[in-house]
Amino acid sequence: MARSTVTGKDSPDFTQALDELHRARLRPEVRLTEVPAPQRIAPHAVALTADVIDPHDPDSELASGRFVLLHDPSEPEPWGGAWRAVTFARAELEEEFATEPLLGEVGWSWLTDALTARGVPFIAEAGTVTRVVSESFGGLADRPASVEMELRASWTPLGPEAGEHLLAWSDLLCTIAGLPPLPDGVVALPGPRR
Repeated sequence: MARSTVTGKDSPDFTQALDELHRARLRPEVRLTEVPAPQRIAPHAVALTADVIDPHDPDSELASGRFVLLHDPSEPEPWGGAWRAVTFARAELEEEFATEPLLGEVGWSWLTDALTARGVPFIAEAGTVTRVVSESFGGLADRPASVEMELRASWTPLGPEAGEHLLAWSDLLCTIAGLPPLPDGVVALPGPRR
């Protein structure tokens, strides 16, 4: 991951957060790329995109998303702190999820569980879980229906653990991609996808 340029005045706290993001060690299936950050939301921002690659087929993407870390020392009232993580995660699911009534609640719990499992303090979490069902007709009628889940979420990190928040978000991406959680240093054995 390339080094970010800090927008606005230098901020030691933001520089430390960038260092933590760069040191975070994600699963080998997660490919992280730094992209231009939003300029007008906060004085300091960094944005990363990620793709979760199928460990059995490196040309196949299982999930993708975006992680943005914002820093505003003035602590905007809606944030409840000086930091805000703004995220997006998307994955195609199996067709039977098209009618699963609890998909939204389950998707949201995957996020909060990932944050809790990493032990990072956070408040003011908010977001949506969207299910998109695509059916084809006419000349495309032979294509099977597809189901995608999109999770858009934001929360206020309460500590300096920017890297751990990134890791929690990458855990969420791997969960919606259908990859089982793994302890550090453990490699997944080959098996069926989801």
